[in-house]
Amino acid sequence: MSKATRYLNEEPFEPRDTVALSDAELRAIEASSWTGFWRRFARHRLAFVSGLFLLALYAMLPFVELLAPYPPDWRDSAKVYAPPQSIRLFHDGALHPPFVYGTAQSLNPETFAREFVEDRTQPQALRFFCTGSTYRFWELWEGSAHLVCPAKGASLHLLGTDRLGRDIFSRILYGARVSLTIGIIGVAISLVLGMALGGLAGYFGGWTDTVIQRLIELVRSLPELPLWMALSAALPVTWPPLTVYLGITIILGLLDWPSLARAVRARFMTLREEEFVLAAELMGASPARVIGRHMLPNFASHLIANATLAIPAMILGETALSFLGLGIREPMTSWGLMLDQARRIEAILFYPWILAPMVPVILTVLAFNFVGDGLRDAADPHQG
Repeated sequence: MSKATRYLNEEPFEPRDTVALSDAELRAIEASSWTGFWRRFARHRLAFVSGLFLLALYAMLPFVELLAPYPPDWRDSAKVYAPPQSIRLFHDGALHPPFVYGTAQSLNPETFAREFVEDRTQPQALRFFCTGSTYRFWELWEGSAHLVCPAKGASLHLLGTDRLGRDIFSRILYGARVSLTIGIIGVAISLVLGMALGGLAGYFGGWTDTVIQRLIELVRSLPELPLWMALSAALPVTWPPLTVYLGITIILGLLDWPSLARAVRARFMTLREEEFVLAAELMGASPARVIGRHMLPNFASHLIANATLAIPAMILGETALSFLGLGIREPMTSWGLMLDQARRIEAILFYPWILAPMVPVILTVLAFNFVGDGLRDAADPHQG
């Protein structure tokens, strides 16, 4: 019985030579896994818009001194609990350059309460790209340039002032630098720990997996917020604000790694049985190379999604600690520290604008959750 002759075509395979494909189908075939990942993410409209919002927030952080009308510690004793001012374009029915109405303080003869009354007779035009209050740019050199300034001899408080006469809008911008970076740095710490311990448990298994699993269960069994409070209260009161900031960041990062470690472990236990991992091991690759060169890249998109979903918890953790007086300390400021003034119910009733820092906290947490959901869906290969 004669054997059939078999031929091997050594020419490179071209999909367009076997079937007619559209340009879109060809791009889909030739696209890398990361290209497909970002295309699927871009189709998630809410996640994409939230990502642009977060990108704008973080791009703003290096230039807070230029964007804020006042430094965070600037005070005006004559403007304690001053109400927000609105930017207007029309005065007496005529179009006018952007301006605000000035406010004057008076005493109500019936309630004997201090009240701020708008002076609508004289609009106070805003100045743009101007010279205003001096500040230390990144604590490196002194500057006085601002994007917007009040009129000469006037004041500008778009979100009102607090109990010390400090501008709330300016302090929200400065507070964003602390509240937003503490989430990124904290997640970076937990990500390193989670990848290292979860990767060891998932790849080696055996007693290594057992020990790490028991450690994860021990950390997860501890009540999170009381433990945060206890560790934060243990920080010496003599520490400078920057050291306290780093201490709070490390505490949040060290206590949030178990969830990421479990996700990494579960994924590695699946990947270690894949053929490309077995092939690398048979070719003599070391465990470190197998994990770093072959397994982590296949899990990178899932790690990004999990890390993004962990950042809101870090931001809320710092906000809660600072709100309770156990987090960031003066003269630094954060959104949680600003909300500390809202612990008195009478302050909220009479001066509701002191709750303004809640708005960026809510918007940022929602944006991170939407981005995390979009990244998680994009990392799923079964998503269109």
